[in-house]
Amino acid sequence: MNPSFERFLALRYLTGAVGQDGKRGFLRFVTLVAIGGVAVGVAALLIALTIVRGFSHEIEAKIVGFGAHVQLESLPDAPLSGAASLRAGALEEEGVVRVDEVVQDFVLLRRSSTSVDGASIWGTDRIPDYVADRIRGSARLDSTVNGSPVMVIGAGLAKNLGVSEGDRLTAFSVRNASDPSRGGIRIAQFIVTGIFETDLADFDELYAFASMAETRDLVGYGPDQVTRLDVTISDPTSANAFARKFEARFAYPVMARSIYEVHRSLFAWVELQEAIIPLVIAVIILVAAFNIIGTLLMIMLEKTREVGILRSLGASAQRLRRSFLLLGVLIGSVGMLIGEALALGLALAQQEFRIIRLPADAYFMNVAPIALSAWDFALVALLTVTLCGLSAYLPARFVSRIDPMRAIHFN
Repeated sequence: MNPSFERFLALRYLTGAVGQDGKRGFLRFVTLVAIGGVAVGVAALLIALTIVRGFSHEIEAKIVGFGAHVQLESLPDAPLSGAASLRAGALEEEGVVRVDEVVQDFVLLRRSSTSVDGASIWGTDRIPDYVADRIRGSARLDSTVNGSPVMVIGAGLAKNLGVSEGDRLTAFSVRNASDPSRGGIRIAQFIVTGIFETDLADFDELYAFASMAETRDLVGYGPDQVTRLDVTISDPTSANAFARKFEARFAYPVMARSIYEVHRSLFAWVELQEAIIPLVIAVIILVAAFNIIGTLLMIMLEKTREVGILRSLGASAQRLRRSFLLLGVLIGSVGMLIGEALALGLALAQQEFRIIRLPADAYFMNVAPIALSAWDFALVALLTVTLCGLSAYLPARFVSRIDPMRAIHFN
């Protein structure tokens, strides 16, 4: 018998099987249901993977965009002195890309007698790139407007205060309010020249950027004092290791924390979403297995007499078993290709047209993010075809045990 017999029989049952009543409709419908089940499962799994990966990447980009990978700060609630030497020491570590000085403190921002809100002023020589790319207006902090220093604030904070570009804000620092010898309450006026929006509500309603010199003067810091140093490294996955390395290098009171430790709750939220993926995979595996088993058993039932005739003509049990195994693999392969094409099309449509919208206050972004990975598509393809082949084993085993004489008289 020709070696391509198994392939011919599997393709025949996949595309043109005829039932006992001589009609193709029923078997075709059952086969399409099996293929459709695999396709929907594959598409659902890939879409879930791309969205969860997108969430992970977006959240990490937003958080790191605000605070780099490692933060060096003072253990007690006090300024970190000797900033220049600490910065130079951090830059000596291999793998450190950049170290930025930050002066940050809580202030009150006042637009009018009825428009007052608390904010965290962020003094820096350069606004982080992630934030700078999302600013309406000017991102420069080294300029003045009508003699007043400039300020860039979050969209949520701007909405709470009712301010827009060009408005004047008065900042009050109460750090030394109880110590008149250190200046007491300090006051400064700023002109809002830019408004940023990152969809991180907790950040957009909290932060206001100003120049390093103006912020130091407002909160009463010395010329070589900072709140912290933001360290950017070449390999973000080693942030925790770098934090431990910095703590070993610098003496008390310097404390080093990775961004994953600083914002532990946000990253725990992302990890919770990623933990759901194994459950999704398990459900899809179960559905696909039952689809394949049910379809092959149905085909086997409808083709029992034909199988008996093939056995009587010399087709071995092993060849019939391989034919049904191949049929299961073909059903899985066709369903997998359709599912992956569907998932890719939906993912690209989401990236292009932003179809799925989200409430930013709950998800930290207003559009469902997509992160495509070729590895995900390859892994899902391999897993799907393998599982479909394994699911076909039980029906194929039954086929190989059919008695030719009883099968020919089967009705």
